[in-house]
Amino acid sequence: MSVRTIVHLMRHGEVHNPDGVLYGRLPEFYLSDLGHEMARRSGAYLAERDVTHLVASPLERAQQTAQPLAEAKDLRIATDDRVIEAGNQFEGKVVGVGPKAFLKPSNWWLLRNPWKPSWGEPYTEIAERMKIAVVDAREAARGHEAVIVSHQLPVWVARLAFEGKPFAHDPRNRECTLASVTSLIFDDDTYVGFEYAEPSADLLPDSGDFVGGA
Repeated sequence: MSVRTIVHLMRHGEVHNPDGVLYGRLPEFYLSDLGHEMARRSGAYLAERDVTHLVASPLERAQQTAQPLAEAKDLRIATDDRVIEAGNQFEGKVVGVGPKAFLKPSNWWLLRNPWKPSWGEPYTEIAERMKIAVVDAREAARGHEAVIVSHQLPVWVARLAFEGKPFAHDPRNRECTLASVTSLIFDDDTYVGFEYAEPSADLLPDSGDFVGGA
């Protein structure tokens, strides 16, 4: 009889970023008040599950998002650099609101290849590190459930990788909202599908707004 294990990939909550900086891997970007509420919502959602292992990106916003679940389930947060935000050459720049912020002529060379992508860490490398982190979390929680708190692009690419789908995509079409939970389901070592939930759906800002970082 096969053993079912679930690895939940949770995106962090909203970040306090009034200047619209694409913060990427920069330190000292923390959750907003709304982001803390999102973290509590997702923590309460996952506290009802059989979670025995908790992992988070080293960035502050991910660590803060993991904290309510850690407290609810009395779990230690294992920090894993492999689930950190994707590298991005726009990091630290003020991009403001809306995709037009990226279309300045000075940025065109960075945007030349959306399939790799040319502006940041290759999708293939993100997929590789995320898949290894997911497998390790699955092993740590075998027969139970694990949670990895990460960032939008790594979560989305991991989902595409396990689904066997191409990595090139329109960022506006990612199904990975703030504090959402993408649950990867395994029977023994075989991936069998995913579920998706938005515990903070009613708290999400206008979907038309874009702010730097994920």
